[in-house]
Formats: sequence, structure tokens, C-alpha cells
Amino acid sequence: MDAESRRRAIAAELSGAGGPVAASALGERFGVSRQIIVGDVALLRAGGLEIVATPRGYLLGPGGEAGLRRTVAVRHGFEGMERELNIMVDNGCTVLDVVIEHAVYGQLTGELRLKSRRDVAEFMARSREAGGSPLSTLTGGIHTHTLLCPDEESFLRCAAELRDAGILLE
Repeated sequence: MDAESRRRAIAAELSGAGGPVAASALGERFGVSRQIIVGDVALLRAGGLEIVATPRGYLLGPGGEAGLRRTVAVRHGFEGMERELNIMVDNGCTVLDVVIEHAVYGQLTGELRLKSRRDVAEFMARSREAGGSPLSTLTGGIHTHTLLCPDEESFLRCAAELRDAGILLE
């Protein structure tokens, strides 16, 4: 399979996927390295295809999601991250991203797309295994999340629980 055919096949694979698809899985499927897939995705993006990279893999997007988009400002250290994320998903909200304001680079956004406790647990396990630091360590723990909530009531419950946990920044 030539590179152009592979890129078309990657786009088709993402289009038909019910969730994120890891670069390593795409590499196995097409018999190339993960790094080749990363380059293919970069070229697909350059060609106008909207591909979102999440911690669990690539998604076509970001459109088509039903619900209310809300933003919450929060503050906590690494030890509060799992609790914070679980509060959000337990209230039916999808944690779309994390955003910080960096002194040099301006706004930095990390795609998350966490919908369940299982997603949160997998994200936390990867964070621990990688030994990486959350973006919010660059801002003293202050960051925002874009949430996709089924309704206003879910968002208000989420905000109230974050407030009670001492995480919500007001």
C-alpha cells in the first residue's frame, strides 16, 4: 500500500471508529511504525481533515457532539486530579480538554475526551507510567476544563461537587 492509499485508509478507519484509535493500533493495522502514522495524521490535518489527538488515540472531530459546553476553572495539585476528573464524569459530563495560560506560549490545550471512570483510571495509569506532569503544574495548579454536559442540571451538580471538594476556582 502506498502512502497516499494508507492515509485514505486511516481517514476511513477514524471515520468508522466508535472511539479513539491509538497510533500504535493503526501502525499494526497498516504494517508501519507508530511514527509513520503520526506523520500521516499530520499530513491529513494539513489537508484539512479535523483529527483530534486524545490520550487514548485519534478521533475525527470535534463537531457532532450533543450537549452543553461549559468551562470550569479549577485549582489542585497532581493528587487532586483523579478526584476532580471523577467528579466531572460521575455527573455525566465529558471532560473534553484541559487548558492553561502559559507565560510564553499563551493558551496551551490538551485534549482529554474522558467520559467515564474507566477513562479516568486509564488516563491516570498512563500519567503515572509516563512520569509526566500535568500541564497545570506550570500554572500553580490553575487550569480550566471544557465540559460537554447532558444538561444544565448536570453541570450545576458538577460545579457544586467541585466547590465542596475545594477544587473549583471562584
